[in-house]
Amino acid sequence: MRVRLDQIVIDARAPATLVRFWSALAGGIPVDRTRGWSHVEPPGLPRLSFQPVPEDRAGKNRLHLDLLVDDIAAAVAVAVALGATVQGEPVTDDSGTFQVLSDPEGNEFCVR
Repeated sequence: MRVRLDQIVIDARAPATLVRFWSALAGGIPVDRTRGWSHVEPPGLPRLSFQPVPEDRAGKNRLHLDLLVDDIAAAVAVAVALGATVQGEPVTDDSGTFQVLSDPEGNEFCVR
C-alpha cells in the first residue's frame, strides 16, 4: 500500500477568513467551497483545507506546520502584518533556529 499526504485539514471558526491569511502568507489562491469549507494550494506545500467548527481552539496544538523560509525575521514581520502573533522568543536547538507564531485563530506554526 502506498500512502501520500493529500491535504492538511485545520479546524476554523471562520474558514474563509483563515484561508486568506494562509494564502497571503504561503501563496496560492483561496477557494471557498460548499458547506463553509475553504482551501488553498500553496506552492511546494500540500493543500491546506479549513473546515468549519463551532468552537474556538482550546489547548495546545497536537500538530503544527513548520515552514522553511529564507529569512526568519522577514517571515515573522510578514506573518505579523497579516495577523499572526509571535509566541515567545526565537528558539535554537540541534535542528537550527525557529520562531513559533499563531495564526489569527490561534493555531501555532513555526518558521525556520
